[in-house]
Amino acid sequence: MLTFQNVPDTISKIYLEDTDRPLPEKLNPRTRYRFLSTIAKGGKSLIQSCLDMHLGRVVAYKQLRPEFANDPVEQRRLLREARVAGFLQHPNSIPIYEVGRDARGDYYFTMKLVHGYTFREILDYRDRYDLTQLVEVLEQVAHALDNAHAHGIAHRDIKPENILVGRFGEVLILDWGIAKVWRRDGTTAEEPDQGQAASGADKSMTGYQKLEGTLCYMSPEQMQQDPDISFSTDIYSLGVMLYEVLAGEVPFDGEHAYEVLEAVKNVTPAPPSRVTKFAVPKTLETLAMQCLEKTPDRRPDISAFIRTVQEDWAQDLTRVGRRR
Repeated sequence: MLTFQNVPDTISKIYLEDTDRPLPEKLNPRTRYRFLSTIAKGGKSLIQSCLDMHLGRVVAYKQLRPEFANDPVEQRRLLREARVAGFLQHPNSIPIYEVGRDARGDYYFTMKLVHGYTFREILDYRDRYDLTQLVEVLEQVAHALDNAHAHGIAHRDIKPENILVGRFGEVLILDWGIAKVWRRDGTTAEEPDQGQAASGADKSMTGYQKLEGTLCYMSPEQMQQDPDISFSTDIYSLGVMLYEVLAGEVPFDGEHAYEVLEAVKNVTPAPPSRVTKFAVPKTLETLAMQCLEKTPDRRPDISAFIRTVQEDWAQDLTRVGRRR
């Protein structure tokens, strides 16, 4: 299990004067939160840490950036993110505390503030971690997706930046804003992308050619904007991360976005064992390549992924050691 002892945090003691302090007779929603600092700035949203004056705890507060605050599409996505994560209530999904409007009438929601590192930050220093630790993170992500798929939700933006590993080893999936949720009659309505197309040299931008998700981790059907996209798109993204864990790089890369798009749709990547100098467990390599199948029906389901990573694949490394 990944644990972090040096993650910055402010440890405060709890005193009786704080726990037994009465609430005001009339609660003013405008004074509910005291903002402390900015945690992250996204392309369309802003996350800040703030003190919940009613409960006395520090939480994460997410809202749209001012230029998108009145965009109906982005408003709907923010609400969807809050409600999906709040509905799932899974150990590997971020807990949601409240959704509402601020004094200006703009949407916001609050969630648990977790101190830790994104999986991207961990992979940037992957030599510090045992392969079993990295695979365990992916197993926890798979459990979260298993729960989401069982409830009829596809995440559609699984990538290392959207996975947070907390200081106690907890693994949480973030950002359900472009999750696909079906109507009761089985249909769905895809929203038009209001953003500008990304530069052809920027393969990480969500808005490139009105595509949703990050290019290196997107499935072929997601790139083709297939209206019948299924939960299997998350399996593909999970497979890209497994490939990256094993090989040290993503299966498809390029200087320009169009190169990545073309490769994802038409090229079969080399097995991780041919890319890295380190030993690669055959069981995990096979799983990664199965997840990267171009045809969704040929990929394993999430339950099969979980069963495979739980196998004793480490025995493949006994002759060369398990440190990477």
